[in-house]
Amino acid sequence: MAVKNWTIDKAHSAMEFSVKHMMISTVRGKFEDFDGEIIGDADDFSTMKAKVTIKAKSIATGNPDRDNHLRSDDLFASEKFQDITFVSKKVAVKGEDLEVVGDLSIRGTTKEVTLKGEYSGKVNDPWGNERFGLTAATTINRQDYGVKWNMVLEGGGLMVGDKVNLSISIEAFAPKN
Repeated sequence: MAVKNWTIDKAHSAMEFSVKHMMISTVRGKFEDFDGEIIGDADDFSTMKAKVTIKAKSIATGNPDRDNHLRSDDLFASEKFQDITFVSKKVAVKGEDLEVVGDLSIRGTTKEVTLKGEYSGKVNDPWGNERFGLTAATTINRQDYGVKWNMVLEGGGLMVGDKVNLSISIEAFAPKN
């Protein structure tokens, strides 16, 4: 077993989300500042343990006014709750299928979630490092995490949907021994 410390390559990784806006369109965004610790054997994902920390104030949707509102106490309260964290509890890979169970913490509330996706495999890069890649996604209800602000629309419906789709794409590397 080759247990290693893996570093998330932020230039080739992403933490993204999407949510309905006025029930007719989808707003997409990402978190630009994140870091993580992954420890384990990339040939045996059952050994993997991961902790990812996302800076809530790094939210970016391409609209500065919306981003500032998302950072406010109405939604993420990023001054008080600076970090969004995910800590894995169980990782399983069967072929290309990936399942990661862990605790997601937003605004001081922690809930267990299951991310499902794809393990892209392991390679050696030109600089002698081992790398692996994965993509995974889950859907959460933002109300469960205290992200509650909303507005009722004149014709019915709500300004912001409760269902939030989360997706991650990670490329991690470890020095080759």
